[in-house]
Amino acid sequence: MLDIRLIREQADTVKQRLAARGTDYATVIDEILAIDENRRSFETAKQEAQKRRRELSDSVAQARKDKLPYIDIENISRQVGESIRKYEVEADALDAKQRDLMLHLPNLPHEACPVGASAEENPEVRVWGAKPAYDFAPKDHITLGTALGILDFDAGVKISGSAFAVYRGQGARLERGLISFLLDLHTTQHGYTEVNVPLLVKPECLTGTGQLPKFDDQLYKCERDGLYLIPTAEVPVTNLHREEIVAHDKLPICYAGYTPCFRSEAGAAGVGTRGLIRMHQFDKVELVKITTPETSFDELEKLTANAEKVLQTLGLHYRVIELCTGDIGFGSTKTYDIEVWAPGQGTYLEVSSCSNFGDFQARRMNLRFKDDKKNRFCHTLNGSGTALARLYVALLETYQQADGSIALPEVLKPYIGTDKIG
Repeated sequence: MLDIRLIREQADTVKQRLAARGTDYATVIDEILAIDENRRSFETAKQEAQKRRRELSDSVAQARKDKLPYIDIENISRQVGESIRKYEVEADALDAKQRDLMLHLPNLPHEACPVGASAEENPEVRVWGAKPAYDFAPKDHITLGTALGILDFDAGVKISGSAFAVYRGQGARLERGLISFLLDLHTTQHGYTEVNVPLLVKPECLTGTGQLPKFDDQLYKCERDGLYLIPTAEVPVTNLHREEIVAHDKLPICYAGYTPCFRSEAGAAGVGTRGLIRMHQFDKVELVKITTPETSFDELEKLTANAEKVLQTLGLHYRVIELCTGDIGFGSTKTYDIEVWAPGQGTYLEVSSCSNFGDFQARRMNLRFKDDKKNRFCHTLNGSGTALARLYVALLETYQQADGSIALPEVLKPYIGTDKIG
């Protein structure tokens, strides 16, 4: 959520920076300001009426002491009290309307965020490794996984419908081994604390991280209990400190958590969405950081490097791009996408999106830290470290052999028990 004081004091700047996202929010900003002015007038009237009631109460007390009539004063005080309740109702209604509008406003892209209209204008930051070369036509992971008996998409459809899959045998072991590998890497080498969190969360948690109310149609909701299946571990992990004031010397807080993720909107069918690439359920190891405003952008570079280390360790070719203003996520102020090369697809696949949210999420969840002078809002960051489904795709397609087997990187042997699936 944006700071209402920033909107009041720099409305034109806010409008300009939001417009860079490709949508004109000027009308919404003007409505927020009009509601804010009206709400504050009711708040002022309420405060003045409260002051008047205190004065009348003092007059009643003095009249009683002096044994003078005070019924008329009490009647006036009662009328003032009714006015106070009326002002409160009006102010609360306006406050709720203003908050609803504010919750639908996206974050401001960072001043240095590249300006662009769509993903096609995202600049490439760096490239690691080279595309693998084969003396045969590389197959995609669907063909490879089905032939090896490690991926069963028909069983996924039979059990749950489209965009679900079943991992079998060595395929299931590879998925489990990758989860352990990622958690070990981030906790033993990168300094993250491992957490195991619930997969069902309260709606206020999703509001805190920005999924609600905007992305309600992409979430799975448990109607009976009012809980939601998590779309990413970002939600429960970041909300571990919701409504808290953390000590300055505890920052940065760095968490790594594995969870399944559930998204009802898996994407349109077609090339680039088949197989494991877009799923309703997939595994992910998420990295979350809670920092001070002064260090958050340095921490973003470190977080991105941590996610990149996964692909480097596995020997997978990738590139890093920075998202432009027209492609950056709803709550982010700066984002790097890490895209791994998938030979069977003949394209790059996003395997991690590393974002700095500034104080956008912290304001929504009232997450603050205490410095020497006052309580201030934290900055929050997160990134996949990494998303397992697409990492799985890249591994199968990169390390495929002419006979259809998969030669795994040596680093995975302790986790899988073999260096080859065949």
